[in-house]
Amino acid sequence: MTSIWLTIIKPRRSAAKWLLFFALIAIVSATYLGYLDSVRAVLDTPALTIRIGSYGISAYTLLSGTIAVALVFWTTAIIADTVERRISKLSNVRAANRALVLKLAQILIYVIAFLVALDFVGIDLTTLAVFSGAVGIGLGFGLQKIASNFISGLILLMEKSVEEGDLIELSDGTFGFIRRASARYTLVETFDSKEILVPNEDLITNRVINWTFSNASARIEIEIGVSYHSDIELAHALILQAAREHPRCAKTPEPACFLRAFGDSSVNFTLHFWVDDVTQGRWPTQSEVMFVIWRKFKENGIEIPFPQRDLHIRSDTRLNATPLQDTGNDTV
Repeated sequence: MTSIWLTIIKPRRSAAKWLLFFALIAIVSATYLGYLDSVRAVLDTPALTIRIGSYGISAYTLLSGTIAVALVFWTTAIIADTVERRISKLSNVRAANRALVLKLAQILIYVIAFLVALDFVGIDLTTLAVFSGAVGIGLGFGLQKIASNFISGLILLMEKSVEEGDLIELSDGTFGFIRRASARYTLVETFDSKEILVPNEDLITNRVINWTFSNASARIEIEIGVSYHSDIELAHALILQAAREHPRCAKTPEPACFLRAFGDSSVNFTLHFWVDDVTQGRWPTQSEVMFVIWRKFKENGIEIPFPQRDLHIRSDTRLNATPLQDTGNDTV
């Protein structure tokens, strides 16, 4: 139901927008040229006037003010859409800069429209100073989170710490790509296609891991255990070979394999290698390298052990105790 009313108030088709725009202009022009004086004579009467103190609002004033305000904000919407299309076509400007310029332009346009609408209605702008304190208190209490998210969004756009297309990880475990940055929230799309709306304030006040902030490379770590009966030097060479053969393995820095510990059941190695673009995923590459290691170990007789326990049962032969003999003496 809400979407139907929004479509009526602000049609999506260009022809309907311009038709409504010119209709509003025609009504306002007819009012100022005197063609609607008969309507004014009917509606601008004491019987249809509401008085609040020394200030009176007639039906004609209310109707003409509503049409004037509608014309102002409709014109503002058209200007804002035009500015948005023009800014979106600036291909030589980064996406974050375009979003920042667009937000500032929208703020400026709507502030001017608000002031013009007040002038059309007949409200003296100097009277706004009286209500500035109340407005400030309202913003401080009622709109605190909204204002905080809006300012945080501007900070993010200016700092460029997180931008559209970045791969981020939040403190609560949310992991995904930034798809859109708006004035109130940032849209994060996870790998299972969930779209999470993260308030901009959370990206400012909480810890955020940006995997692609300065570069898109990332390190992959694999833990491998080798049997004590295997050739550990050969195992070390096979592990490095499996990493180097993968097409996504970065040449710089080179893969490295370290012998980390002599465990209870295995000799433990750790493999480190890098990928140039983490946005293509880490788990598929890690899985493929592990499959290659598995095949190379089987071909070369390298055993990957599993924990084992040997149970030894010791037999204890003890002499049976000599049984008590009956002496025949009864003691009462």
